[in-house]
Amino acid sequence: MKLKKLTLASVLAATLPFGAQADNIRIGVAMAQFDNNFLTLIRQAMQAKVAELEGVEVQFEDAKTDVGQQLQQVESFVNQKLDAIIVNPVDTQAVAPVIKRVQEAGIPMVFVNLKPEVALPDGISYVGSDSKVAGVLQMEYVAEQLGGKGNVAILMGELAHESARDRTNGVEEVAAKYPDIRIIAKETGRWTRKEGMDVTSNWLLSGYEIDAIVANNDEMAIGAIMSLGPSRVKKVIVGGVDATPDGLAFLDRGMLGVTVFQDAKGQGTAAIDTAVRMARGEAVEKEIMIPFELVTTDNYKDYVGRN
Repeated sequence: MKLKKLTLASVLAATLPFGAQADNIRIGVAMAQFDNNFLTLIRQAMQAKVAELEGVEVQFEDAKTDVGQQLQQVESFVNQKLDAIIVNPVDTQAVAPVIKRVQEAGIPMVFVNLKPEVALPDGISYVGSDSKVAGVLQMEYVAEQLGGKGNVAILMGELAHESARDRTNGVEEVAAKYPDIRIIAKETGRWTRKEGMDVTSNWLLSGYEIDAIVANNDEMAIGAIMSLGPSRVKKVIVGGVDATPDGLAFLDRGMLGVTVFQDAKGQGTAAIDTAVRMARGEAVEKEIMIPFELVTTDNYKDYVGRN
C-alpha cells in the first residue's frame, strides 16, 4: 500500500530538492494516527519547531493505529539512513521490534506522548507526561465537587496505551480514599467522541445512576456530554484531560466540569529538540517530562491558545 507522506523542510536552498543538502539533519516521525485531535496538535508543534530551525528536515508517516504498519515505516526510515527517528507508538506494549531495529541501525530515537512499557536502552529517550498524575488531579477535583460521595463512571482510552491505564489508576487511587465514592462503571471509549457518546448512552439506557463521568481525554468527555444532553449534564460532573480547544469551549459553556492541561506544544517541541541533539551526538536525558496542570472554570482562560 502506498503510504501518504507529509514532508517539511525548514530552510532549503532554492535550487536544491528536498534532502539534497548533505549536512541537513533528517528526522522521520511515525505517528500512531493522524486522525486524533491531540496527536494532531503534537504534530503541528513539531512542524512549527522544524520551521524555526536551519538545516533540519522532517518526514511524517501515519500508522493508522496499525502496529505492523508503524514498524514498516520505521524500517523505511532506517533504510533511508535518517539521522534520528521519533515514534508515537500505536501500542506501548509492542515496541520491542521498533527498538531492536533502530538499535541495530545505530539511529537515535525518541518516543513521544505515549510511554513504552519497557526499559529504554541507550540511544533512546522519551518525551511526554506522567499519565497517572493527570488522573489524580482530575479525580481530586471531582471528589471535592461531589462532596466526597457519589457514583462515578470512567471512560478509558485505548487499552493498549499506558496513558489510558495510568490515568485510570490515578482516578481509582484517589477514589479509594473516599468510602462514599463508588466506581460503578468502567469502559473504553477508545479516545474518541463517538465512542464516548455511545458508551455513555449504553450506561444511561442500562439505568446507571451516575453523579460524575471521568474520561481519560476531552474527546470522550465531550461525547459523554452530548449523550447526557442539556438537562442531565447539569446534574453530572464530567471531567476530561488535555485542555484541547474544544475541551476549553465546553468548559466555557459550563458543560465540562474540569480538564487537565497536557502540553501538546511542549511535547512536540521537546521531541524535535531532543531528536536534533541526539543526531548531533549530544547527551540528553532519558526522560523529558512535561508537567500536567489542572484546568477549571476559574483558570481555563489562561490556557486558551496554549494547545
